[in-house]
Amino acid sequence: MLLRGIVSTRLPSLHLNTTRTVTVSAHTPITTTNYSISDKELESRGFILRRTISDLNLDDLNKVFVAVGFPRRDPAKIKIALENTSCVLWMEYKKSQKPVAFARATGDDVFNAIVWDVVVDPSFQGVGLGKAVMERLIDDLVEKGICNIALYSEPRVLGFYRPLGFVADPDGIRGMVYSTKFNNNSKTRS
Repeated sequence: MLLRGIVSTRLPSLHLNTTRTVTVSAHTPITTTNYSISDKELESRGFILRRTISDLNLDDLNKVFVAVGFPRRDPAKIKIALENTSCVLWMEYKKSQKPVAFARATGDDVFNAIVWDVVVDPSFQGVGLGKAVMERLIDDLVEKGICNIALYSEPRVLGFYRPLGFVADPDGIRGMVYSTKFNNNSKTRS
């Protein structure tokens, strides 16, 4: 069941409490579960959680994209995409001062959001950073009252998203995509 809720208190931008109270339509408070890795634990491991793009080096982010198999992207286009992103969350490794985990969501900021570009530098995979980023991104979206959160994923990593509450084809809903990649031979519109 999806619950629409509002967070009873605004959370600071860099340090979330690991437990939050949400008020739902019946005004019954419920408490979200603790994060798998607390902000304090992340910090003790040398990671800084970020929610803005102001300190994000796009060339370094692009290197993470390429390292996980994404095509290299034009940094100017990455900047435009990030400026049009509703919610962004990334982890910086203090020692290198470079991004090592990243996720973002776009949407209408009211009802719907789509998660994009979930990546973890291969050197840092397997230590929980992807889950930590996704848990917080989901909470940030739910805090806005967004009740429908979708994502695109390669089949080989679907198992990562299921424990976070994502399901494939809920209630028989199927997604469709229009892409110029698949429609290059279509007629030009006038």
